Parts: sequence; C-alpha cells; structure tokens
Amino acid sequence: MSLSDKCIGAVMLLFSIFVFVYYTIWVMVTPFIDRDHWVQSYFLPREYGIIIPLVLLVLGITSIGTFLGLVMVKSKKNK
Repeated sequence: MSLSDKCIGAVMLLFSIFVFVYYTIWVMVTPFIDRDHWVQSYFLPREYGIIIPLVLLVLGITSIGTFLGLVMVKSKKNK
C-alpha cells in the first residue's frame, strides 16, 4: 500500500468516527439538555435525527435494488 492510500484511509476513518460521535451526542444527549442552552446551537433540530438516516436508508436500498436489477437484466441479455 502506498502512503496516499493510508492517508485516505485515515481521513475516512477519522471522518466516520466524527460523524458517529456527533450523531450519538445529537440523538442520545441533547434531548436531556434545555432547548435554549448554548450547546443546542451546534446541532440540527431533533427531527432531522430521524429524517436523515431514513432518507439515507431509502436511497441506499433503492440504489442496491437498481444495481441488482440492472445486473439481472444484463445477465439475461447475455444468455
């Protein structure tokens, strides 16, 4: 592996850790903090804590289904 692959992997790992910690604090901790507290200004409204993962899940399942459908259609044409 080259150095650039390791750097890209490290950046991706750090980004995913940041997203995980941010989302965990957002969903698990901020409901117990008053809405007018200064910490709440660093987070989106709580409703997005459910909407964003649902949209990502639907998009992911749709893209996987589309990919599988295209592969099945192409394999049918080759036979």
